[in-house]
Amino acid sequence: MKPLMECDPREAGLRPEALSHLRQSLQGAIDRQHLPGAVALIVRGGRIAFFEAFGRQSPLVDTPMARDSVFRVYSMTKPIVSLAVLQLVEQGRVLLGDPVALHLPMFAKLRVSVERHGVERLEELQRPPTVQDLLRHTAGLTYEFLGNSAVHRRYSAANLASSARNNMEFCQALAEIPLAHQPGTVWEYSRATDVLGALVEAVTGQSLGQALQQTILGPLGMVDTSFVAGPERAHRLAEPFARDPDSGAEVKLIDVINAPRFESGGGGLVSTAVDYARFMQMLAQRGTLDGVRIASRKTIEWMTADHLGSIPAAGDLLLPGHGFGLGLAVRTHAGLAPTPGSVGQYFWTGIAGTSFFIDPAEDLSAMLLTQAPGQRIHYRTLWRHLVYSTLE
Repeated sequence: MKPLMECDPREAGLRPEALSHLRQSLQGAIDRQHLPGAVALIVRGGRIAFFEAFGRQSPLVDTPMARDSVFRVYSMTKPIVSLAVLQLVEQGRVLLGDPVALHLPMFAKLRVSVERHGVERLEELQRPPTVQDLLRHTAGLTYEFLGNSAVHRRYSAANLASSARNNMEFCQALAEIPLAHQPGTVWEYSRATDVLGALVEAVTGQSLGQALQQTILGPLGMVDTSFVAGPERAHRLAEPFARDPDSGAEVKLIDVINAPRFESGGGGLVSTAVDYARFMQMLAQRGTLDGVRIASRKTIEWMTADHLGSIPAAGDLLLPGHGFGLGLAVRTHAGLAPTPGSVGQYFWTGIAGTSFFIDPAEDLSAMLLTQAPGQRIHYRTLWRHLVYSTLE
């Protein structure tokens, strides 16, 4: 595989003075010990126009951050697994209208939790959740850290984040918990993509890691992207501060040195800027990179279109003027949100502090990788402003 070509920022239409502000902003955060380190990358017109590492790879050792440092990307796993499902759709092995239980029978007897004045009762489903619901987070699932309802408490009690279960055992535990909403009625960020990971396993007969390696990671040359960093890459693994610089709370990220039984489709991958840039560029080029086609042009257009319409969103994770596609957030209005961007921009982030976005109207892709969970919202917002300020 050929590496993405690099160019002078001015050739890509980036303003040198604005890039200077970008560097100063990130370096300033490191100097005042708000971030341990970061890797920043901007691609314009298919070429890398900016790619720099800042600070230290780990606060515990005096190793500089490097362009090939390895990061826990958490929910930036979701677009990769979502695309793997869409590849199965292209092969005729899955339909988006399929009930989830068609592929994962443990979900055949779901009910919905309804709370009134602190009293919970269970309702029958108005319709079963579908594969499309999983892809767009409208299946009625949630995350344990998003609230304190009876369903959220059940998620916590079940310890759904445990790495001791495999993907099918995870689904068995999840299927015993009622849904938080009737399927198709509410967008709520959720463990849906973990279920999609198990669906990939059920359809392919492979582990999720094997399936991703065969269909996406291997063909794209993403050599440092997997569900385990292993001892051989431990020296390249980026680490957070031991305690959050704002709250003082202990910071603990997932163990990626030892292989997990639970290959979390929603948040288990490690990757590098070089690797993930290849995935971004394949999306930006509508399914192809270096002559290798990963998905059809129409599949990528479908994936990055809004699939919510008038379905309301729970919480504030989706900003105003945004919808959600099949594994990615999608910008539907040029204004409304307090961040810059074009209609048609799509993106996602990771809870440890990683983020990326792709703006087809500007032929622009950008990624910021940090390991700073408590500061993630601030820096992914700041990063968006800094990148758009560089454009001529």
